[in-house]
Amino acid sequence: MRAIGLLSALSLLALAACKPVALDEDRPEDARAFPRAEREVPEVVGNQFSTEAARDNRHEAETVMDLAGIVEGMTVADIGAGEGYYTVRLAEKVGTTGRVLAQDIDGDALARLGQRVSRDRLDNVSIKPGAIADPRLPANSFDRIFLVHMYHEVTEPYAFIWRMHDALRENGQIIVVDVDRPNGRHGISPKQLFCEFEAVGFELTEFALRPDIQGYFARFVPAGPKPEPEAVKGCNVSGKRRETE
Repeated sequence: MRAIGLLSALSLLALAACKPVALDEDRPEDARAFPRAEREVPEVVGNQFSTEAARDNRHEAETVMDLAGIVEGMTVADIGAGEGYYTVRLAEKVGTTGRVLAQDIDGDALARLGQRVSRDRLDNVSIKPGAIADPRLPANSFDRIFLVHMYHEVTEPYAFIWRMHDALRENGQIIVVDVDRPNGRHGISPKQLFCEFEAVGFELTEFALRPDIQGYFARFVPAGPKPEPEAVKGCNVSGKRRETE
């Protein structure tokens, strides 16, 4: 009887060892209906792209805000806001009748930004933590959503972009500023960027290489209803959408 019990225990252990690991356990649950990113996603090494003085010397924020058509009274989301380089400048640009929502997944950076907003008395700025697969933006709220020098670090791009659809107002736009270089070197090729946005129902309406902002400027708008998550086809490393999964 003891031998039979031992054999039964060994059989159960063998079955447990053979049991496959559930797919996507390493991903956020709210991202698993979407394809994985097939490109390399670098670790966030900091939330400061450059010093604010250097960026102002080349008129980066003013250039990007002008290209994006930011005017007084708009409501803008600054995704990956970090310590607020764009947040504070957007706040001034949209004026007292406009609003800026600063979002980041780095709680320490948001805490420092909160101190800055309080110190500068920016009453038109709100701060909200985001998530890896969800920027957690309120529906039908934004004229522009800014993703500046941060999109290449988004580990769940399809889920993340897909959830921005409902956050845009009529005629709302997503503005991306990034660098054309390999993903592992904190950049993303324009071809890959275009493919990922197209996969979740956006279309590119403007693209420009801009050495004065040390990167490129891209504008996206919704192209009809967003697809169901299961219908999203991811992009391979060459920036082409897959026809089958």
